[in-house]
Amino acid sequence: MLHENAANPDATIVGDLTDPSTLPAETFDCIICTQTLPVIWDVRSALASLHAALRPGGVLLVTVPGITRALTPDRDHWGDWWRFTSSSLRRLAADAFPGGDIEVVSYGNLLTATLFLQGFAAHEVAPRELDLHDPDFEVIVALRARRAERPPQ
Repeated sequence: MLHENAANPDATIVGDLTDPSTLPAETFDCIICTQTLPVIWDVRSALASLHAALRPGGVLLVTVPGITRALTPDRDHWGDWWRFTSSSLRRLAADAFPGGDIEVVSYGNLLTATLFLQGFAAHEVAPRELDLHDPDFEVIVALRARRAERPPQ
């Protein structure tokens, strides 16, 4: 678990995700990064660091907000910089993962966006209402990016 300072007792790596020396190179088979990119100003550097930390063939799993309210309390500590669309996340990932496989999906619809903004939780919504997908209301955007394998020698 990466955290920006040692105050988090669960942190196994302490550092800045935009600093290429924070994560060891070509170490991880999979990295899960949930709802973190919106509070990082330099998203491109963060994605480059995540890419570099994956072994060839390794997978990055990311979620980011699309439609959302202010990210409190994070904005007071790190900032609250970005909201994403499936198109913007796909383009950022394609730049960071040359030759890799990129898959981006979004989740949400008018009802779930409205209820989410009003503070409702998933257990307060019928599963059939959550399952409906409307690309005009991207509440959550998810990425699966696989680092390219090394070419055979």
